[in-house]
Amino acid sequence: MLNLIAFAAVFAVSNAASNRPREFRNKDAPLVFNQQHKAALRKRARPGLASKVKNKIKGSAKKKENKNLASILFPGVTPEEYDFDEKIDMFVDIVASKKTQIPYEYNDLPVCPGPRVERRNRMRRNIGAKLQGYNYKPSPYPMKVLEDKYCSPICLVKISMRKVMWMRSLIERQYRIQMTLDSLPVLMKSNEFRYSVRGYPVGFKTSDGGEDKYYLYNHLRFQVGYNRQENDKIHITSFEVHPVSIKHEVDGDAVKFDTQIETCDAQRKNNVVNDPANYLPLPSKDEFPNSGILEVVHSYEVYWNEQFIEWTDRWDIYLSGAPDDEIHYFAIVNSLMVVVFLTCAVFIIMVRTLKKDIAAYNDISLDDEDLEETGWKLVHGDVFRPPKNGQMLLSICVGTGAQIGVAVIITLTFALLGLLNPMNKGETLSTILILFVLSGSVAGYISSRLYKFCDGKAWKRTTILTAIGFPGLLVSMFLCLDLFLTFAGAATAVSVWTIISIFLLWTCVSTPLVFVGSYFGYREDKIECPTKTNQIARFIPECPWYAKAPQTWILSGLLPFGSVSIEVLFIMAAVWLHQIYYAIGFLLFVVIILALTCAEVAIVMNYLQLGAENHQWMWRSFVNCAFTGVYLLMYSLWFLSSKLSLVGLLPVLVYVTYMSMMSITLGLFCGSIGFLSCLAFNKIIYSAVKVD
Repeated sequence: MLNLIAFAAVFAVSNAASNRPREFRNKDAPLVFNQQHKAALRKRARPGLASKVKNKIKGSAKKKENKNLASILFPGVTPEEYDFDEKIDMFVDIVASKKTQIPYEYNDLPVCPGPRVERRNRMRRNIGAKLQGYNYKPSPYPMKVLEDKYCSPICLVKISMRKVMWMRSLIERQYRIQMTLDSLPVLMKSNEFRYSVRGYPVGFKTSDGGEDKYYLYNHLRFQVGYNRQENDKIHITSFEVHPVSIKHEVDGDAVKFDTQIETCDAQRKNNVVNDPANYLPLPSKDEFPNSGILEVVHSYEVYWNEQFIEWTDRWDIYLSGAPDDEIHYFAIVNSLMVVVFLTCAVFIIMVRTLKKDIAAYNDISLDDEDLEETGWKLVHGDVFRPPKNGQMLLSICVGTGAQIGVAVIITLTFALLGLLNPMNKGETLSTILILFVLSGSVAGYISSRLYKFCDGKAWKRTTILTAIGFPGLLVSMFLCLDLFLTFAGAATAVSVWTIISIFLLWTCVSTPLVFVGSYFGYREDKIECPTKTNQIARFIPECPWYAKAPQTWILSGLLPFGSVSIEVLFIMAAVWLHQIYYAIGFLLFVVIILALTCAEVAIVMNYLQLGAENHQWMWRSFVNCAFTGVYLLMYSLWFLSSKLSLVGLLPVLVYVTYMSMMSITLGLFCGSIGFLSCLAFNKIIYSAVKVD
């Protein structure tokens, strides 16, 4: 649950409220700005989301020298204003593919190097960005505001045969290069074929006579959309790219960078287009030059197009494939129906059945002969008996689940209140990790109180295992996976310093807080039971099928997972299919629904179990709801086989490892809610029974 929420929230875009894309006018040719055209644009502008929030945005973005507080706290959420001929930075990001979950850094490719940045001026990455492989670096493509640039060479790159073979494999696995400009991801868009996708491919493959040919995109045509404000400042509203494969002419060993090269000169007045007669091939081993080096010239062009899209509507095109609010409303209604059904069941049990049973049991006018104890009342002397086995493990699991729940709820609340900036990559993951570490006292306090309730004596061992159990399991799985990612050269392979930082957070912050929570937990009085526990345990009769394991596990885990299954699909698509997930408000509401569903399912199954005179409810109440994590793991395997087309063993290993971590986290979260709910329920019903 912790990892799933964190990865999903990384893709959140809180300022986008509609998923209907606006049309781009005259995108293939640059527009010349004048007052008449400006007035015509205003007159033709169609109302959309911008018209609703325009008054809120006006005046919020001021001169860069006098930025307001909002633009400082939430960069990318408030408009950034640019002056004419001002240098603007474009950043390169990871190179990723849906067919593999192993991204690479842009500079690993045989591309032109970007400008060198001094160490003190480098962008600092948070721990979440490091774990996810995000590493923004300046691109090698210089750009100025409103300055059109025709086909211009940048550099000549000499590629070895080994690197060419690697590039061919990247093309085969459909890797795409990601870039950003003014917090906007680069978009590859076609009005003719009505599609838009983030990033552009490394190259493309064709089949000629049964033989596969690979070609490299070495020329990029950027189209930047903008609108001009009344103060003559520029707002960037779109960022598109059109990749071209073109075999540039090279004069000897150098490119004529002082003048236009011949292949660019022929296209100087027109856009460079993909021409099959002049594609840049990536040769196979048999076709490789005798020199063992393939020379590639990289070039680019930039056109600025004025548009009537408002700055507030610029994210609409990115959300065209994302689930809209209506689907989310349907998912919420579906979940609410489950909650209402369970609430009615609990209400009937609590108000009608229990009230009637307790009234008859406590009626002093009835003689002992007339009073016949049945069902849950018979086990009042054993219901609070600690489990025979696994007292320590149960205490640790419940405490860890409570810690996870606190971290998740606080993180989603912060995101909903706008305290987390969705434009900063890795910020949400960093926040949830830090909150999980700071919530260590919650795990220590709850596990110690529960262990004391179970009359446990090894309190030191319990405290230590609470501190190292769940984090140690996740860190061990992550480190094993990181070894494989390091050998593969993936961008998600973390450095030794990042591992040391995580270890210090774990040992120097989380562990001491767990000990502090345990100290206060053991100092508290033992949890009082409304009934006395018999010395000899009562015999448990044969239970009906619905009160036996594993039937109770299957039935109990199905409803909580079913109540959030639609939202899980959206989250999985955002995490593994690179879609954008922005409905943080829906996500918080769904988490609350999940918690309520787990609590009510646990109470109903607990009542049925006690009614069958089975007093061993503690482990059962935890496992019943924790089985929701098993359903998530089964769902992830179905998602792998039906929605993903992973190539190779390592991508499958990455997927299964992370989904196993998410399933364990979700199971602990749901299981702790189920146990604590049943404990409170049993204390309430047995406190109303008069026992001699």
